[in-house]
Amino acid sequence: MQAQKPLTAENAGNSRGDRRGWFIGGFVDLHSLYSRTRDSVWLALVEFAVVAGLFWADVHHHIYVSKTPYIFLLGWASLRLRGMRWKDVGFARPRSWRNALLLGVAVGLCMEALELFVTQPLLARWLGKMPDLSDFADMKGNLKLFLIYLVLVWTLGALGEEIDYRGYLMNRVAGVFRETKAAWVVSLIVVSVVFGCGHLDQGATGMIENVWNGLLLGALYLACGRNLAVPVIAHAVGDTLDFVLIYLGKYPGMH
Repeated sequence: MQAQKPLTAENAGNSRGDRRGWFIGGFVDLHSLYSRTRDSVWLALVEFAVVAGLFWADVHHHIYVSKTPYIFLLGWASLRLRGMRWKDVGFARPRSWRNALLLGVAVGLCMEALELFVTQPLLARWLGKMPDLSDFADMKGNLKLFLIYLVLVWTLGALGEEIDYRGYLMNRVAGVFRETKAAWVVSLIVVSVVFGCGHLDQGATGMIENVWNGLLLGALYLACGRNLAVPVIAHAVGDTLDFVLIYLGKYPGMH
C-alpha cells in the first residue's frame, strides 16, 4: 500500500491552485460556449423554424389561447443558451418612468387615432371590408368579459407581444446580420410582417393594420434605445381604447 503524503502548506496550496484552475477553465469553456451559440446562424434558423411551427399550429387551432407564451419560452431558452438575459433585449427599467409613461400614452393615443381615422378607413375602402373582430363581439356590454380581456391585453397582448416580437425576434433577426444599421432595418420590416401575420384571424385588413402597427412600435423601440417600456405602454393604450369602444358598441364596423 502506498503511503499517503502528509498534508503540508505546499500540498494545500497546490490543491487550491488546482481547484482555482478548474474553476477558471470551466468559466472560459462556458464563455466560449456562449460565444459560439451567440454567433450560430444554425441555432437562429432552428429558432425561426420553431416560430414558423407555432404559427402553423395556431392557424390550425392547435394552440390554446395564444402563441405568445410559447414564443416567450423559446426566447427565454435562446437567451439562456447564448448567455444573455431579458434585460439585454430591452426588458429593463427605463431611465425615467414618468417620461416613459407620458410618451407611451401619447404615442398610443396617436396610433389609435391614426388607425381609426386614417389607415383603417383607407384599407376598408381598398379591400372592401373592415378588420374581423368577431372574436370580441361578446364583449359588447359585458363588463365581466371586458375586464378579463383588459387583463389579457395588458399581459399577453402588450407586455407579451412586445417582449416576443420587439425584444426577442427583432434582436434575433438583427443578430443574424451582425446588428448593422441595415440589419436593424431588415429586422424591423421582417418582424413587423410576422407580427401582422400573427393576426391572421382578423382578415386582410386586420393583418395589414398590424403590420403597420408593428412598424411603428418597432421604430419606437429603436428610438428609445431598444428599451421596451414605451412600446409596451403605447401598445397597451391602443388596445385598451379598442376594447373600450367594442364594449360600448362604438367600434367602427361592429354592430
